[in-house]
Amino acid sequence: MPHKNTGTPGSHSRESRASRIVVLISGSGSNLQALMEAAAGQRLGGGEIVAVISNRPDAGGLKRAAGVGIPGHSLNHRDYPDRPGFDRALSTLIDGYRPDLVVLAGFMRILTDDFVNHYQGRLINIHPSLLPAYPGLHTHRRALEAGDREHGATVHFVTAQLDGGPAIVQGRVPVLRDDTPERLAARVLTQEHRIYPAAVRWFCQGRLQLGDNGVLLDGAPLAHPVDAGDDNGPLP
Repeated sequence: MPHKNTGTPGSHSRESRASRIVVLISGSGSNLQALMEAAAGQRLGGGEIVAVISNRPDAGGLKRAAGVGIPGHSLNHRDYPDRPGFDRALSTLIDGYRPDLVVLAGFMRILTDDFVNHYQGRLINIHPSLLPAYPGLHTHRRALEAGDREHGATVHFVTAQLDGGPAIVQGRVPVLRDDTPERLAARVLTQEHRIYPAAVRWFCQGRLQLGDNGVLLDGAPLAHPVDAGDDNGPLP
């Protein structure tokens, strides 16, 4: 649930080297797993996950990273007196890896404006709803209570508005008559694992940027996020 701030992009053409990616997590790291598998299969457009950082020492995602030899770090937010102090320490740790892209994968911290500004245009997040619907928490329960026929997930650039940054790609699932929040969440997670590696790949290929007026994909403004649909087919 990041706090975000817009900015203009730099150049993301990295033909001479792999794009360096730092992933921030707070929990089990299922989206991290999808990204690691995509990297191992050469499906991140030359992207390389160089570090995984968690604000929770017991996060299962740290074990996933260790299992494939990716450096993992625990930076407990409870060890810092305030949010700005933690974010400064987090930035210092991240910057030691010289990242081209910072990926929030279930990182359950609201980030300060200073942090977001520092990574403007190279900080992305995934949210379990079809934004702008249902920013914040409990998205699956809220979709069911509203009687929605469709639900899903959104990858977006991080800006100053909570879960309100420009959307890049969305994956949809139908809402079934007998759904519970848990069943719906499981189907949405399948879409998350599909669309997040695609968005990271586009960035690493130099196809994706955050412009002054929104998202640019292949140099053209996105009037609407890429619609990944509700199947398991490949994304361009």
